[in-house]
Amino acid sequence: MSSNAYIKLVPSSTQQAVSTDELKDLFNYYKQITAKTGDQVDWNYENSAFPYELKEKEEGRGTWFYLQSSQDRYNAILFGVDKETIVDEDDTEREQTYIQITLPPTATAGDKGKANEFSKFLGKKLQGELHLFNGRVMYFNPRK
Repeated sequence: MSSNAYIKLVPSSTQQAVSTDELKDLFNYYKQITAKTGDQVDWNYENSAFPYELKEKEEGRGTWFYLQSSQDRYNAILFGVDKETIVDEDDTEREQTYIQITLPPTATAGDKGKANEFSKFLGKKLQGELHLFNGRVMYFNPRK
C-alpha cells in the first residue's frame, strides 16, 4: 500500500504556486550542496545523499515525476503538484497548491527515510506546511 506526505503552500509561504520544473531545480540544488559537503569531507557524499535519477513519463509531464534508484536499498519516490480549494475561517474560498510525495508499495525503508529528508528540505525552502507520512505536521512557514 502506498503512503503520502504533503507540502502545502499556505498564504505565508515564500511562493503560492510551484511547478514540477521548479521542484527539479530544487533537487538539482540539493545535489549541488551535498556534493560540496562531500568535497569538504573528502568523501563521495553526493551519491549517498541523492541515490536517485530524476525521471518523467510523457503522461505526467508538468504534473508529476519520480525518482528512480538503481542501488539495492532504494527503489522509487513519486512527486506531484496539484491544487485544492480551501475554505478559510471567514468562509472565503481560495486555491492552495500542494506537493504530494508518494511512496509506492515497492518502496523500501531507505526510500521512506530519503522521502522524509527531501520533504523537510522542500518544506524549508518553500516555507510550507509539511504533513508527514505519520500524520504529524511540521510548520516551516512564518506563523502569527
